[in-house]
Amino acid sequence: MNGPLKAGWALTAFVIVAGTVLWIVTGKAVFAVFIVLGLLTGAGAWLTGRSLPKEDTTS
Repeated sequence: MNGPLKAGWALTAFVIVAGTVLWIVTGKAVFAVFIVLGLLTGAGAWLTGRSLPKEDTTS
């Protein structure tokens, strides 16, 4: 896993946790947007990681 992909997963986790905590603490459903954005970020990180070509280590 490369650095940008790790950063993408860290951002995903942070946004989802922040949205969940803020939704619970404030009771305002608007923070569900954070959860959705976190899931979209995670999907983007997953798709980006899957699209990387495998390194050729047989040389």
